[in-house]
Amino acid sequence: MEYKITISNPKDGRSYQQEVKDEKAKRLNGMRIGESFDASFLGLTGYSLEITGGSDKSGFPLKKGVRGSAMVKVLLKGGSGYRPKGKIRKKKTVRGGRVDENTAQINTKVLKSGKKSIVDLLGVGKAEDSGEKTKEEKKE
Repeated sequence: MEYKITISNPKDGRSYQQEVKDEKAKRLNGMRIGESFDASFLGLTGYSLEITGGSDKSGFPLKKGVRGSAMVKVLLKGGSGYRPKGKIRKKKTVRGGRVDENTAQINTKVLKSGKKSIVDLLGVGKAEDSGEKTKEEKKE
């Protein structure tokens, strides 16, 4: 079992992606959209995250308000899974709002921040990772 977790930080407007496998992924199984959890098992000590959505392995979105984790066709007038042009409603296939083994990506947002920043804890976003040149490299 493997999930890609997108962590959005509303304070600085940045998002970070992390892959979770096996035992860590099993901790997220059965959770619903809107539930919060302690992110210490992801390496983010002191952080609390809320599940805001996601998608399955085929690309269908998780929809809050749809029970279970099965794929269903629902009549939508907007929201996740459908962006109408005008006042048109349409039947679209979505997946229920519960995380299970068919889920590929989980979107989360930071509810409570820890003492250290996400960049420091995950080791992402540094100059050598993003392709940016450091001050020493620019001088050369």
